[in-house]
Amino acid sequence: MIYLLHPMILFGWIGLSWLIAYLGKNKRFGFFGTFLISVAFSPLIGFIILLASDDRVPPARRVE
Repeated sequence: MIYLLHPMILFGWIGLSWLIAYLGKNKRFGFFGTFLISVAFSPLIGFIILLASDDRVPPARRVE
């Protein structure tokens, strides 16, 4: 049997996932990775991953 989600639930799920991904753009997984985790599992799991992940360290710049 096929279960269809109400469009507002679907838009809310994707919207929350996008918000979490935006907050995670400077984290270890980046925007795309955090977005995929949030969409695939749930925005709650994505938020937990966001809180647990480290900040991305920029590469050291050479000074000449």
